[in-house]
Amino acid sequence: MAATAGPAAAAAPSAAAASDSFYTYDGSVPLASLAPGAVLKTRTLQYHLLGLPTPVKAIQLLYRTTDAQGRPAANVTTVVRSLTGDGSKAVSYQSFYDSLDPEHGPSRAVAGDLSLGGLIPNAEALFLVPLLAQGYNLVIPDTEGQSADFAAGPEYATNTLDSIRAATRSAATGMNPGTSFGLMGYSGGAIATNWAAALAPSYAPEVNSKLVGFTEGGLLVDPAHNLKYVDGSLVWSGVIPMAVIGVSRSFGIDLKPYLSDYGLSVYQQLEHGSIADALGHYPGLTWKKMAKPQYADPNSVPAFLTAVNRINLGSAPTPTVPGYIAQGNGGVLEGTFGSPAGIGTGDGVMVAGDVRALARQYCATGNSRIAYQQFDLLSHVGVPVVWAPQALGWLNDRFAGRTAPTDCGHIPAGNPLTPEQPAPTS
Repeated sequence: MAATAGPAAAAAPSAAAASDSFYTYDGSVPLASLAPGAVLKTRTLQYHLLGLPTPVKAIQLLYRTTDAQGRPAANVTTVVRSLTGDGSKAVSYQSFYDSLDPEHGPSRAVAGDLSLGGLIPNAEALFLVPLLAQGYNLVIPDTEGQSADFAAGPEYATNTLDSIRAATRSAATGMNPGTSFGLMGYSGGAIATNWAAALAPSYAPEVNSKLVGFTEGGLLVDPAHNLKYVDGSLVWSGVIPMAVIGVSRSFGIDLKPYLSDYGLSVYQQLEHGSIADALGHYPGLTWKKMAKPQYADPNSVPAFLTAVNRINLGSAPTPTVPGYIAQGNGGVLEGTFGSPAGIGTGDGVMVAGDVRALARQYCATGNSRIAYQQFDLLSHVGVPVVWAPQALGWLNDRFAGRTAPTDCGHIPAGNPLTPEQPAPTS
């Protein structure tokens, strides 16, 4: 991912943008001529929960960012000001709304839209209220952008970092370029959190200089491993077609010619679906069922192989700020019983050995301020209950300037995170 603006052509606006003009950039200056993080539009509205307005005010910003293909794009973030804070400290909270429909983004839920796929941002209020009570302003980006580029880690990062830029440049938010930030996210939000921490030094160095740390749980590290781990599982196998669609959309590649008739049918069913449409809906689904016989090995599809290697965190830079990473390993509780050779077990969808390997890699490449916690008896859904309060305490300590704890030297070995190699068609 380039650290500067990409080609002059802007990413095409999604169909979702047409339903709310706020999401469309209609300025006279070409988007490509504006700096990443430039504020394009501002509005203030009531913060909605389950479609009902609350007394809490939210500021939404349309801002300039960069998509997965390096093109200039417009995206939306939501800012909620703490009633007890002074704007000197903030948390960028990355939602786990995991969807292939931009209408399910957190900004839509905050604005009052109500949908099954948009329920997750509403439920995440449980994580947001304690942060506000501690005096943190909140910045909540639509991490997937306006095309819902599911699992495109580098784009999640640019959307997140440019969201922080925009929030600190807007007079409406009560923040400024001197505001200190922490990054926080679980699952899909962890993708954005970790990629943002990794790319901040090169893409947004002025943001990186104000980061106190990142905390995350349930992290996607090496997508090729995850696809093998969930293959044939009872609940999480639906992320296989979601990944195929997300990769296709994010990087502008057409994977339909490699899919079987059944695979094409599933693709069409989920093309605008959310994680709620995938979980448990395709028990026992495998890549082989999705693909034509000659492409039974996903590594035999060159474009797909290139894309998954681009979103492998093991090949991304090491963050320069402290991190607290939590990961479950009780995936059997959610119907994922596999333990593929070289991959092992996880929390049902995320691979524990990959997360350990990434944490160890950070320790070995200059960042000794990495805390790692593995919950062997908890699955993906269970970990947030224990991670969230600990993450808040960890963030409080970072903002207070206390020395970050480290587990470097004590993290068990993990999996190789080397790029996937091509496989012949069968």
